[in-house]
Amino acid sequence: MAGRKFTLGLDFGTESGRAVLVDAATGEEVATAVHQYADGVIDRALPDGTPLPPDWALQNPQDYLETLRHTVPAVLAAAKVKPEEVIGIGIDFTSCTMLPTDTEGTPLCLKPAWAGNPHAWVKLWKHHAAQPEADRINEMARQRGEPWLARYGGKYSSEWFFSKVWQILEEAPEVYRAAGRMIEGADWIVWQLTGRETRNLCTAGYKAIHDKRAGFVSNQFLAALDPRLERVIDEKMKRELAPLGERAGGLTEEMAKLTGLRPGTPVAVANVDAHVSVPAAGIAEPGKMLMIMGTSICHMLLGRESKPVEGMCGVVEDGILPGCYGYEAGQSGAGDILAWFIRAFTPEAGPAAHAELEAKAAQLKPGESGLLALDWWNGNRSILVDTHLSGMLVGATLDTTPVEIYRALIEAIAFGTRVIVESFEKHGVAVDGLYGCGGMAEKNALLMQIFSEVTGRPIRVARSSQTPALGAAMFGAVAAGGAAGGYDTIFEAIPSMGGVRDLVYQPSADSHAVYNTLFAEYLQLHDCFGRGANEVMKRLRGLKARQRGG
Repeated sequence: MAGRKFTLGLDFGTESGRAVLVDAATGEEVATAVHQYADGVIDRALPDGTPLPPDWALQNPQDYLETLRHTVPAVLAAAKVKPEEVIGIGIDFTSCTMLPTDTEGTPLCLKPAWAGNPHAWVKLWKHHAAQPEADRINEMARQRGEPWLARYGGKYSSEWFFSKVWQILEEAPEVYRAAGRMIEGADWIVWQLTGRETRNLCTAGYKAIHDKRAGFVSNQFLAALDPRLERVIDEKMKRELAPLGERAGGLTEEMAKLTGLRPGTPVAVANVDAHVSVPAAGIAEPGKMLMIMGTSICHMLLGRESKPVEGMCGVVEDGILPGCYGYEAGQSGAGDILAWFIRAFTPEAGPAAHAELEAKAAQLKPGESGLLALDWWNGNRSILVDTHLSGMLVGATLDTTPVEIYRALIEAIAFGTRVIVESFEKHGVAVDGLYGCGGMAEKNALLMQIFSEVTGRPIRVARSSQTPALGAAMFGAVAAGGAAGGYDTIFEAIPSMGGVRDLVYQPSADSHAVYNTLFAEYLQLHDCFGRGANEVMKRLRGLKARQRGG
């Protein structure tokens, strides 16, 4: 590998973190290492046994540091790459994943005094217990006619930054007072790597009500929510934001020892896993929607102007690629739903169950099972933006089989994506092509074919099986710069490092016609249970919470 230059992509996910070492000239992934988080998703009890209420999802930041400790030396050793051959490091992270720290960046949960307080821990993206705060944020924004609300499709989510911060303030004011910083996990990792606190434009725009032109949400609005929140941005955040691709700093001596890399190695400004996947899939222009298909699905789309779209997660100038408006939507449950089904109905089969169910479900015709499901097992992110919604299965009989339910769940997830696509088009944002990446796009051909037939569109698949990590590595190459063997812009990196496979999923006209009929029924259920006509899902969740609590 003499003369070659490499970049490192560090991808921090829901259950694990990974490092991918990439040839900066070609995008070839020469080594990969994965570290499973020891504490995983903390959703029942803290490590010390402190129980958690429903809808909580936490993480241990020590798992992120252990990811660095284990994966980076592993990829260097596997590829026989010397530290001086690594020219840049890029970071991507699930979001909004945020945590309270002291002013030096030490997470409060790693301090003995706070280890038993759930609010001192990392709140993972799918922490949904801040829904009451999100509801009040939306109510106040509508009352005040806040112009920023339209940039989030008319609803701010419980998954996002200020909902979680406000929940900390309301339920654990002592943690809020002790926190010198409230920070995204992505920015926290960059802080640890470089010794400098840097906030990225991407997470601020999509999760923390920031606009490149207007700045953050006003202090007056925050004070209207709660007078104690008025100065949260100035006291516990930062107003200065760094654009994507910029160099956040160089690797510290301490982190160089931990990882085996060279001190001073350029570290790129942090990014979000979904957003950083777009250039990795070779996308550099508007109209191409990338679906990042894992435990959830994120739908990323570029546009030339900002338009309000019902239920979108956000539109941010330069939020994905510079010079473009980046749109985001998503589904809170996807792979998680299928994994739940495997655990609940075929636990003895283990990981092999997916392949067996996929093969058998592929023999069924659309509509043959008589089943229809709503894909809200983890709430609805777009377009209803309501984590109090739940899953539904209609049409089950004594003849219904697990294979039929498995296929119905896949179809429901595909219907949820079609709702999102049609919402964008209805509001004047073109969707000219569909692309997929992530675990489900890689491993489940039936799912991809059903997505194609439900939407009536061809679907291409990203070349890399580690798309977020590759995208992070691409931004690491930009942070390094052309003179060092990287690139001066992300657009220069895309043709060399990103791309798609030759594989294209094509829809069957006959199947699409049947799915049009099923989709019409899906929409009736969607609107009945999702738009307030029947709120039985919320009443049941309320009863569940009361019974568990008492």
